[in-house]
Order: sequence, then C-alpha cells, then structure tokens
Amino acid sequence: MRRPFRSGPPSAAPAPAPDNLPAELNRFVGRDDELAALARHLGDSRLVTVVGVGGVGKTRLALKAADAMKKRYCDGIWLAELSALRDPELLEHALVEALGLTDHSSRPTRRVLVGHLATRQLLLVIDGFEQLVDACATLVRELLRRAPELRVLAVGRRPLRVDGELTFALAPMTETDAVRLFTERATAVPPGPGQADARSAAVQELCRRLDGIPLALELAAGRLHVLSVEQILDRVGDRFRVLTEGRRGAPPRHQTLRTAIGWSHELCTPAERLLWARLSVFAGPFDLEAAEYVCGGPELPEEEVLDVLAELISQSLVVREETRAGTRYRMLDTVRAYGAEWLDALEDTDRMRRRHRDWYMGLATWYELDWFSPRQAEVAAGTESALPNLRAALELCLESPDEAHLGQHLAGTLWFYWAGCGRLTEGRHWLGRALALDSPYDESRLKALWVLGYVAVLQGDNTAASGALHECREEAERTGNALARAYAVHRLGCQALLTDDMPRAERLLRSALASYRELGELNSNVLMGQVELAMALVFQGDLEAAVALCEEVREICEDSGERWTRAYALYVLAYSAWTREEHTEARALIAESIAIHHGFNDLVGLVLAVELMALVTTSEGDPAEAAVLQGAANGLWGSVGPQLFGSGYFGAPRALCERRASEELGTERYAAYEGEGLGLSPSAAVERALAERRRPAAAPPHQQSNARRPARRTRKPAGSPTARGGEAAG
Repeated sequence: MRRPFRSGPPSAAPAPAPDNLPAELNRFVGRDDELAALARHLGDSRLVTVVGVGGVGKTRLALKAADAMKKRYCDGIWLAELSALRDPELLEHALVEALGLTDHSSRPTRRVLVGHLATRQLLLVIDGFEQLVDACATLVRELLRRAPELRVLAVGRRPLRVDGELTFALAPMTETDAVRLFTERATAVPPGPGQADARSAAVQELCRRLDGIPLALELAAGRLHVLSVEQILDRVGDRFRVLTEGRRGAPPRHQTLRTAIGWSHELCTPAERLLWARLSVFAGPFDLEAAEYVCGGPELPEEEVLDVLAELISQSLVVREETRAGTRYRMLDTVRAYGAEWLDALEDTDRMRRRHRDWYMGLATWYELDWFSPRQAEVAAGTESALPNLRAALELCLESPDEAHLGQHLAGTLWFYWAGCGRLTEGRHWLGRALALDSPYDESRLKALWVLGYVAVLQGDNTAASGALHECREEAERTGNALARAYAVHRLGCQALLTDDMPRAERLLRSALASYRELGELNSNVLMGQVELAMALVFQGDLEAAVALCEEVREICEDSGERWTRAYALYVLAYSAWTREEHTEARALIAESIAIHHGFNDLVGLVLAVELMALVTTSEGDPAEAAVLQGAANGLWGSVGPQLFGSGYFGAPRALCERRASEELGTERYAAYEGEGLGLSPSAAVERALAERRRPAAAPPHQQSNARRPARRTRKPAGSPTARGGEAAG
C-alpha cells in the first residue's frame, strides 16, 4: 500500500490513527471473553457481523472492541450509525458523512466512497442497518471488493449474508457479569429504597429473570430510586405473564426485552407514557423547545413537558447529551420503537409527524435568517444536530404530491447548510427529489431551482446549473417574482466567474446586486455576490475596485457578525496584499480565512485559501512547505470537484507557486514534499497551514549548489488581464 512521503526525523512518534468513536458515558462492564473472541474474528475475516436481540449490548461491545484495536488500522476506525435512516438512497451519504468526507463534485457518491477507501487500511463500523439490509449488503460487498485493506464490523439484528461474512452471535451476559452491571449502574441512581448488594439473592434472581439483557438490567437499575429490588422483582414477574401473551411466535429473547421495556412503560405515569409515545417521532437528537412544541397539547401542557422529560431521563428511557449545538436528548432505538407502537395504538402518528415536520420547517426558516448574524456558528452546529429530523421532515413532505411545495421550500431554505457547510451532494439529492414533483406554488419551486443551480455550479456541473438557473429566471419573469429573478441572475454570474467569462460575470453580478439594492435584500448571499464581483474585477486587472468592494463587505460582516462571507472577502484582500509583497499581512488574512472555512466545513473556500497560503509561503522563501500545502490542496480538490473548477484564472496562483517551488527544489524533491501534503487529512492540512512558519532549514552540504534562492518578485498578480493560467504566472 502506498504511503505518503513524510519529512522529519525517523524517530518521530507516529500520529495516532483517527477515529470518530464516541466517548464512553459510563464504564464498560464484563464481556472479556466476547471482546477477545471478536478481536480474533476480525483478524480472520474482513467482514464480521455482530448479531443478537435488541438490547443485548451489540453496539457497546463492538465499539469497545474497535477502540481496543486502534493500533491495527493506520487510517483509523470510523463509525457509521444508520438506525435513523429509512431511505436506501441516503446510505452512501451516511457513510461519506461518517468517514468525514465532504464531496462537492457531481461524482456518484458510491464512486467517492470507493475512491477514498481503495488504498486505505481502516475499520468501518456499521451500526443499525436492519431496515436497510439489502442496500447495505450490496454496498458492503462492493466496498470490500474494491478496497483490499478495508475491514467491516457490522452490528445488527440479522446477518448481511455477504460472501466471506463471519457472524458473531452475541448472547446475554453471564450471571456474574449481569450482577456486576446491575450493581454498578445502581450506584449512579439517586438514593432511594433500593439496595443493590451484589451478594443479595434478590439481585441475583432479578438478573436471572431479566435473562442477562443489558438494556433490561439498566432499566431496572434506573427504578431503584423509587422501588426496592424485591418490588422490582415482583413486578417483573407480573409483566412477564401479561406482556408475552399474543407474542408466542416471537423469539424468547425478544419476549424478554419487550417484557423489560413494557414493564418500564407500565411503571410510568400516564403523562410519562404519553410523552414517551410522542417523542418517538423524533428521528435523532432533539432539544427541549422541540419536545415542548411537538409533544405539548391539552393532555400534556407545554409547560409540563420539562418535568416529565426529566423523569424519563432518570429512568434511562431518554439520554441527555452535551453537544456543540448545546444540550440535546435522544431515545434509545429500542425504546423509541416501543413508543412508536403506542403512538400507533393511540391513532396519533400522522398528527404528530406533521407537528414534527412543522417544527423543523420553522427551525430551518429561523436558521436561514440567523445565518446572517453573530450566531452563524451556532446555526451550523444546530443544523448538523437536527439533520436526522430535517431528513424525516423532508421525507414526509415528499410522500404526498399535495405537499411537494413544502419539500421544495424546506430543501431551498437549507441552502446555507448545503453550500456553506459542505453538504452539496446531499442538498442536491433533496432538491432533485423535491423538484421532480409538480407543485402549483411558484415561489417555493423558484427558490428550490436557484438553490439547485447554485449547488450544481459549486459542483462544476454546468449543464445542470444552466438548466435550473435559466428555468428559474424565465419563470420568475413570467410570474413577476423580482427576488427569485435576482437570485437566478446572481448564480448565473457565479457560473460565468468559474468558467472564466469575466465580462459576462461582471455584467450579471452587477445586475443582481442592483436588484438586491432595489428590493432591500441584504444577507450572506448578497454579500457573496459582492465578493464574486470583486473576484471578476481582480481577474480583469482592476485590483483597486475589488479591494474597495471587499473592504465594504468586511465592514458589514463585522457589524452583523457574519463570518462565512467574510472568509471569502479575506481571500481577495490577502491576494491583494500578496501582490504588494506585504507577505505578513497576506498570511494573517488568509490564515483567518482558512480557519473560518474549516470551522464551517466549507471545502470550496478552504481549498482556494490553502492554495493562496502556499503561494504566500513560497514568496516568503520556503518552497518545501509551499509544496506540502500544494499537495494538501490536491487532496482537498478530490472532494470538491474539477480542480480549480477548470478555471485558468483561479488556477493561476497555483501555477505560479508550483513553478517557483519546483525550480527551487527540483522536480524530485518537489514531488516528495507534495506527496507528503497529499497524505494529510483536511484537519491536518489546516493545522499545517495555520502553524507558525519556521525558518527554512539550510540545505545539506552536497546540495549547496542547489540551495534555495530568495523568492523572486512579481510585478503582475497571477491571473492578470494579460493572460490566463500558467501564462499569467509567467
């Protein structure tokens, strides 16, 4: 397997392998024999599937085993949680997300996955695939065939039935481990009548009656603040007899788990049962405000939801988590499924799904407005957290042709997330599905059209972009929608910019900006149009006017707290500083741009900024580091799309940097440093670009004749109006 060239002393300790495994919230108990066996199986087979009844601890065991094997996989261990997915078409997107990839290109997502995994040695953990078993099996089979160093650890209630699969059936815990788990979890429960002495005969009997199922044990431990062990044991016996009736055909272990959950349900108050059922409509993490709106009503007043939710948390039926977006709650999948059955029995599922959809449509609308504010980073984190629920809302909108306009509106409203947070491919998926449905509502359709055109432009798919944007402009003119027309003209100008038609780009962008002013429109899109106009002016040689435009943008961003567009304005200002040979200022400006783009996961802006940082670096006299940054940018372009958008203007800084650095280093050394950069992850590339620049080391004595020369000055900015591409660099 090819490994990237790395500089530095041979004795340097290797960096730890990356992973996205969640931290343990409580201590893992027991299962020593199972952990050892699972590790052996992963050494023998490239695909191991842990199967067992819900609640038996499959996921926890798999994550513990994976964490213990980090040193085996130099490219890391990556967890893909699929339990919230229902659409097989989103399976590939979920794996791309789990692997930390952001692909802005128009390539099929499966090709992106295969290309990324083909030469990597990593372990992919796939959890909760039961509802997508056929699609998941097909995808895993192809990935294993195309990626010889890939190993997969799957977790579900049934095997994938893929050639070469080794099935690991996880049994319930032994009595000893079950008692240890129950007593340890009991120590975290507030003091109450319950005593969980491991030597107690009642504890041992309870663990036997619950058949060693970890979820059942933890639910039981959660009741010790109100019941004694003996009382719990008595109630478990009653619920066994009641809840297994009518389910004689179900597997015994399933009956046991259902009994545990059903018994916990019976112990809840009517308000707790009702909230449990209503919370089942959430497809992922949710916050308190969402729970209050969706689940509140005459039977459960909104102001009482918090107290009832707190009781469900204390009983381990709902999990509380601290995330980048703030405090979030979620239900265990098995608990959620049980609540969904009760919601069906109440004949209230359709109404609750619509309340859920309405909340997330409102949230998306609020986030769109708040994107142009100091809360931009919070909006990005909040949207990321809400994504499973936003997907569920989109699915509901698209189930009925009568509500297609709602899906179009929601998919269009999320433009800031698709374009600003590295979700172009998924955004295009939803926009395409929404626009495939007829809708009599022109406004929602027009918005979805210009957003689709914008996404396609950033992916380099000019055919799709032109179709969507021209249709939007024509329909907007026909219906008199001046704002939609302005957005369509704006994005056509952006397309002209990226395809090197600078006069047309300037004309269209000026027209769009004039319309925005006339309509009183001011937001991140409008400011981005001003930055794009500045770029068109730079490429036509009017650097002074471009700087004035971007200084105005920066001032507005400082007043409004906007950061995403600010990063693009800083890119232009850094380029201007470089042309004046003010390298310290250029480095500071482009470093801030890189940090902002990375924070939002905007790879389009990030790759352009890293390339400009490479040019600044070589101008400062460090061609080796510049070559590393060029290699890092190459890796980023693989996820963005056509390199440099196929633009000679955008490619000019790179061409100049490459020519200078390779002349200084020689072709062979340049290629070695570039290869080192190519092996960097996006995060490592950003860390490298933002590191304090070190003074270049002296060349070895035998290379003194080829020692680095001082950076040469340039009179014309790369991409000046006299030429394009490499010619401009000359």
